[in-house]
Amino acid sequence: GRRMCPLGWLAVATLCLGTLWAVPAEDRSRRAAKPKADPSLYENLDLNNYELTSDNYGEILDLSNYEELYDYGDLVPKVEVGTLAPRPKDPQTLLDLGETTAGTPKPQPPSRETPKVQPPIPGQGLPSCPPCLCLGSSVYCDDAGLERLPALPPHTAYLYARFNRIRALRRGDFAGLEKLKRIDLSSNSISWAEAGALRGLPGLRELLLPENLLTALPELPAGIVRLDARRNRIGSAGLRPEAFRDLKQLQFLHLSDNQLDFIPVPLPESLRSLHLQNNNIQTMHEDTFCDSHEQGHIRRELEDIRLDGNPINLSLFPNAFSCLPRLPTGRF
Repeated sequence: GRRMCPLGWLAVATLCLGTLWAVPAEDRSRRAAKPKADPSLYENLDLNNYELTSDNYGEILDLSNYEELYDYGDLVPKVEVGTLAPRPKDPQTLLDLGETTAGTPKPQPPSRETPKVQPPIPGQGLPSCPPCLCLGSSVYCDDAGLERLPALPPHTAYLYARFNRIRALRRGDFAGLEKLKRIDLSSNSISWAEAGALRGLPGLRELLLPENLLTALPELPAGIVRLDARRNRIGSAGLRPEAFRDLKQLQFLHLSDNQLDFIPVPLPESLRSLHLQNNNIQTMHEDTFCDSHEQGHIRRELEDIRLDGNPINLSLFPNAFSCLPRLPTGRF
């Protein structure tokens, strides 16, 4: 009997070990399943709207837009490119940039802020024309506190001097700038223009003067394509007789939000867009847009006419726009 005891204990131990190994092998899924929680623990929680089943899983947890949850653009510095270049507050900053970039620039960590000045080419600094910034043939004088235009490089083709306090256009402002194509003086305090201020600009194509204090339009170069003088104080007396007749390349004439009481005729055949909304126009002639002596004439270019915000009733003048491809926008 004493000899059999060790063997008995060995059999019992073997049986116990077999039981331990057999349980996970026989029912792994039962161990993997989470035990059900006691409902009494969540009596104060309202989970009706968050019941998760196999039917509504996609509605409650939508991972299809997971990539949008993280903005990968923050990992790289953002660089904006546009017509509005930042103006350095201190012109000496530009010179320092040219000196410090002569060697190999040190790598900078990614930043979420847009750099105020575009990095110059190694060994070269950005050309400066204080208080403006010159980039190629473009000159940027935006928001510089200017009361009059400074001297500009003779090769200037595009001038941006927006958001300043410029009060007038003088003849000397554009002297010698024969390559000038665009002048943008939006949001200044310009109330008058000296006679012939724009006369020596044969290459001028765009003149942008919105949001100023003009009461009269200056004499325009013959090659002008776009004139924007919205939101000024221009009355009909401020337009020269037949001011736009000889502008054979004029396509965009925007004079909305002024004090005009008639449509400035004759309008060149090249015109495509005429914005005169929010003025005081009350009447028009039969030949305002169409030639009453030429039957069957269709003025195909002029497709955009805005006359809304005027007291005129367009239905009283049907012959005035019978040759247009589209009816003017306004009150009928």
